[in-house]
Amino acid sequence: MESINGHSKACCNIPPVVSKGYELKGNYETIGGLKTYATGPSTATNAIFVIYDIFGYYEQTLQGADILATADPEHAYQVFMPDFFEGNPADLAWYPPTTEEQKTALFGWFATRGPALGVEKAPKILADIEAAYGKKTWAALGFCWGGKVISLTSGPSTPWTVAAQCHPAFISGEDAAKITIPMCMLASKEEEAKDVKTFDEALTVEKHVETFGTQIHGWMSARADLEDETVKKEYLRGYETLSRWFGKHIDAGKKANL
Repeated sequence: MESINGHSKACCNIPPVVSKGYELKGNYETIGGLKTYATGPSTATNAIFVIYDIFGYYEQTLQGADILATADPEHAYQVFMPDFFEGNPADLAWYPPTTEEQKTALFGWFATRGPALGVEKAPKILADIEAAYGKKTWAALGFCWGGKVISLTSGPSTPWTVAAQCHPAFISGEDAAKITIPMCMLASKEEEAKDVKTFDEALTVEKHVETFGTQIHGWMSARADLEDETVKKEYLRGYETLSRWFGKHIDAGKKANL
């Protein structure tokens, strides 16, 4: 695991995490015909493309997007979270799938919503965002299902300058070997340690791979129980880590665009 300290002299400026009843800082917009959560200053030339987990828009995930928009005083971001599932996310009650009924519902939902859906849709969504807001230097972040999409879109033709994934699904060393940009992975205790290790060892780019050993799959997004102080602390630490990671690498994209 490589250190990400020292990306800037400024510390993260994250406001207190709200455990329940969070009030959104951004707004839902329609961009290119697709509902999209947008937050952060519209004048920012840096942007973060966030791919939510299978449960779609949840308060915890949206609060995370708001945090990333302004956490780094040296790098403001406009953050976009498109509704890839167009109002039909998976039901949180299906997970973890322990009954036959839950398994049938979850696997049935996945049948038409694999990560390929995100890979196929992302280029048009990006083009629509830039048509509305101008050209951006892009970081990208994915949770669970979205983490796999991030892996698959971070190869030689990637639009991202830097990327990260949290408690990702379908972890693959083969994907990691094709990644061409700085990559951060924040795993939970529920990802297979051997899969995380294989991914880590296959990366040939600058990386930060860390397992949050007390946390469940989803602690950075829809399944985060922010009323639990331990979870809240690790949620905050996770977003601090992401903010530093993006801040360390996003300027490379600006230089490339000059």
